[in-house]
Amino acid sequence: MDNTQFFYRTATFTRANQQVGLADINNPKNIVPLDEWLGVVVSLADGHHTIQEMISFMSRQYQQTPENLEKTLHSVIERLVDENVIQLSSRITSLPYYLALPIEELDIEKAKKLMLEDNYTN
Repeated sequence: MDNTQFFYRTATFTRANQQVGLADINNPKNIVPLDEWLGVVVSLADGHHTIQEMISFMSRQYQQTPENLEKTLHSVIERLVDENVIQLSSRITSLPYYLALPIEELDIEKAKKLMLEDNYTN
């Protein structure tokens, strides 16, 4: 995996109750909780940071970096790309309003309107 790539969300998400999950804009109570590693990557997938920056950030979260941290993160990224929850890019990607913030911080009607205007489907 190319660690110089940027990664960004393609799905709405939530951080409610200290749990990251995928959220349905049309039914905000319909949450698909993500396990911890998946949730970390989704919440960090803002389109402005590279995979290497995330690996460096995550390694600083531990007193002793886990031995397989990079391999684990690559596996998580591959899974999220396969599920179309995140995408990779060779350049910075600005997220639209409805993907930039957790669903609980969005104006839902505004988000729905913008999604419609953008022909967003996921």
